[in-house]
Amino acid sequence: MIPEPIKKFVNLIAQLPSIGPRQATRLAFYLVGLGKAQINELASAIDALKNLRTCKDCFFVYTSGDALCYVCSDARRHKDVIMIVEKETDLISIEKTKKFNGRYFVLGDLKKNGALDTIQKLRLNSLKIQIKNGGGTAKEIILAINPTTIGDLNAELITRELNDCAQKTTRLGRGLPTGGEIEFADEETLSAALERRS
Repeated sequence: MIPEPIKKFVNLIAQLPSIGPRQATRLAFYLVGLGKAQINELASAIDALKNLRTCKDCFFVYTSGDALCYVCSDARRHKDVIMIVEKETDLISIEKTKKFNGRYFVLGDLKKNGALDTIQKLRLNSLKIQIKNGGGTAKEIILAINPTTIGDLNAELITRELNDCAQKTTRLGRGLPTGGEIEFADEETLSAALERRS
């Protein structure tokens, strides 16, 4: 009954975060209704994603031919102040505040079981090596981890992992509501949280 291209679309899209089979099916029929021109435009935008690169220092994505992303290659930023974020969208939200002039480090989605996965441990090891090669210790490592019970547990794990890597380790101030997510916080709340970090 359902055409094969829609079945294939639903199977692929339903694997994305926060989208289930029912919503993927609705999206498929919505896109069909838009017409070929807009479907081609969307397909082109998706195809362009394969050209993105991942920064070797912070693991953020970028498009230029440089070896580093725009933040890591900016000589005006403080290299010895590092903010660890969970997701790229967290980095974007904090960068919009224009209140942080250090560099970032994207750790990856933290699991709900309070344990770091293999990729996250490898990334943290990479950060340790960068800090060691940059002078031995960072001036400050800021943990921009969501203020939830699991976030607190993960922040403690990260702090232990990076124990000897910084003169001080801080967290964003609790201007962010407990249970909230950085990605959805407004710029004013993020600015206050950044200024009141502890």
